[in-house]
Amino acid sequence: MLSQLSVQNFALVDQLELEFLGRMTVVTGETGTGKSIMLDALGLALGDRSETGYIGNHAEKAEIHAGFDLSDNQNAINWLTERELATNQPECILRRVIGKDGRSRGYINGAPSTVNDMKVLGEMLIDIHSQHEHQSLLRRDTQRRLLDEFAGAIETANSVAGLFHEYKRTTTRLYELTDSNEAQTARLQLLSYQAEELKQLKIEPREHESLEVEQKKLANAESILIHCNDAIEMCLTNDQGSVIELLSKTVQQLESIDIKDIHPIAEMLGSARIQVEEAIHDLESYTSDFEIDPVRLGEVEDRLTTIYDLCRKHRVEPNEIQQLEQQINAELESLNNIDNDIAELEHAAAKIEEAYSKEARKLSSIRKQAADKLRAKVSKQLADLGMPGATFLVELTSSDNCQPSVRGAEEIEFLISTNPGQEPRALNKIASGGELSRISLAIQVVTADTSQVPTLIFDEVDVGIGGAVAEVVGSLLRKLGHKAQIICVTHLPQVAAQGHQHLRVVKLSDKQQNRTEIEQLNTTEKVEEIARMLGGIEMTDQSMAHAEEMFNTAQI
Repeated sequence: MLSQLSVQNFALVDQLELEFLGRMTVVTGETGTGKSIMLDALGLALGDRSETGYIGNHAEKAEIHAGFDLSDNQNAINWLTERELATNQPECILRRVIGKDGRSRGYINGAPSTVNDMKVLGEMLIDIHSQHEHQSLLRRDTQRRLLDEFAGAIETANSVAGLFHEYKRTTTRLYELTDSNEAQTARLQLLSYQAEELKQLKIEPREHESLEVEQKKLANAESILIHCNDAIEMCLTNDQGSVIELLSKTVQQLESIDIKDIHPIAEMLGSARIQVEEAIHDLESYTSDFEIDPVRLGEVEDRLTTIYDLCRKHRVEPNEIQQLEQQINAELESLNNIDNDIAELEHAAAKIEEAYSKEARKLSSIRKQAADKLRAKVSKQLADLGMPGATFLVELTSSDNCQPSVRGAEEIEFLISTNPGQEPRALNKIASGGELSRISLAIQVVTADTSQVPTLIFDEVDVGIGGAVAEVVGSLLRKLGHKAQIICVTHLPQVAAQGHQHLRVVKLSDKQQNRTEIEQLNTTEKVEEIARMLGGIEMTDQSMAHAEEMFNTAQI
């Protein structure tokens, strides 16, 4: 339910803090005081379109906070949880900020949110019934939901929707497999060629690395041989003798010196002589076996070219070739089994369609029975609301082409004939806002026990009525307030007397500007306001007595 509303710099409201109770809240005030300002502000928090004209004088921005208690609204809690917007408490705060530059920002529980998300969530929180566009009852989706809730068919409807989505997924996959045979045949041929090519090449893991090393050696063979021989010659041939001879003589000279500190140096040079001998031996062995092989060089370069060309063609790195081969073989296996897949999908689609048809027939039967009951109850309620000639109908029309639909086997629309002999029309074709409000009230009263929207707002629901009918409207709203939170903007004392909570809108003026405030009335003030509504500005003892009697009678 709506628990609190905070408004700053909105239209004629500088600052407004309201706390709402459950049951029935009435909002009254003299004509022109701005009773609709509260609903306009609330509508913005629920995702209505913003305008810079909403911003108060001399303010840079307008801001609205709407707080909701979600204790009895599991749908809203689930929606918030799925989007990671839920808090640890069963509550929700919608915030809307409108700047003078025309930009607006929306927040759900402190997180920036789109206006569309605020609108979707808002429809789970509040249903506003007025002459304005924010009325979900005019939409077929809402009408279908109300009928299904009234019929106790939500579980069956969800089952139908689930089977439809499963059927859709299965037939989409089946279409993908069967509708592109030509493309799949071409793909199969290409993959077969690629798989055979890779099989013939037999490229080993990391083969390109060893080939690159060998190619570098073969390509530089002559230069390598020359440098190796030059190194051998420099070590073995010298004007003063070979390196080995010079190191030997040096060691002998140092060993002849009988000083302890010289001995390690002599040993180091002796080791160096031995290492030089071994290095020269290894280098001679390497050069003796070294061959310049242009034929092998050609083979290596051809193999490397083949590997690199293959990588470019498939847009992979050389070390990814084995993974590519596995992927190609896996897709080939899948395509080769396509006939089996098609057969399995056809069988699955047929079973799902059979289950869907069975469940949809069950849902249709439930809906038809409930439609008759809803028609009778709403029509009776309309008569009590001063529309005795009105007839309410629930039209169930088979879906186009009898194809499976997420909504079931039929489309649902509420129709109304406001006068005997008049052709029934859709609710959104009703010209009179007052009639539409009473029709909405009748439907909500009948479906209150099963509706999942916890807060209902009726704006000027009593337009064009009075007397006994006004008392019926007030009584119905109070009765409805025991099952849902009701907020009613009214100009009728018979309706105002029925409220559990009473808010009065007043307009204050000074030399600078006008401003609107909303007051919460105590019992005495409630009676005085009802008296004003009965007798005008000047209250008499008679109007006060009448107001007190009307209030006391309503509160029983």
